[in-house]
Amino acid sequence: MERYEKAFLSACAAVLVIFLCALGYSSVAMNVHLPSHSGMIYCNAGQKLRKVLLKTPPFDHTGVKEIAPGKYQAVVIAKTWAFTPNEIDLPVGAEVKFIATSADVTHGFFIVGTRVNMMLLPGQISELDYRFTKPGEYLMICHEYCGELHHTMAGKVVVK
Repeated sequence: MERYEKAFLSACAAVLVIFLCALGYSSVAMNVHLPSHSGMIYCNAGQKLRKVLLKTPPFDHTGVKEIAPGKYQAVVIAKTWAFTPNEIDLPVGAEVKFIATSADVTHGFFIVGTRVNMMLLPGQISELDYRFTKPGEYLMICHEYCGELHHTMAGKVVVK
């Protein structure tokens, strides 16, 4: 019986080493990183977060702006059942910093066919960088249940 136990423990250790190598490879060689929590937006008692967001940079000007040649910043606010803006237009090869938050409840921010995937918490500012190398329309969806009309919360990223 001891021989089978050693074989089982060896197999488990090998699988653990393989998973750790895959994690290291994806984070270093493939440059895959978790979205960062870059700040919070606070409001006083009686204030609505949605109104405070509209007065707080960069959320006072949602949408896409070019910050350097080939580098863009996309500021997105998720609110019950919509993204603002719900369409983002970018050129092929654009390097984009997504800066996003939620104005009301927990939302998801997922762009299908990319690694852009963030959870948006009310008032928490999340950031993620991505480069669009292929032209096309990419569906932007909420992947966290946010209420009755959650299934209608969508937008798109158009890369030309």
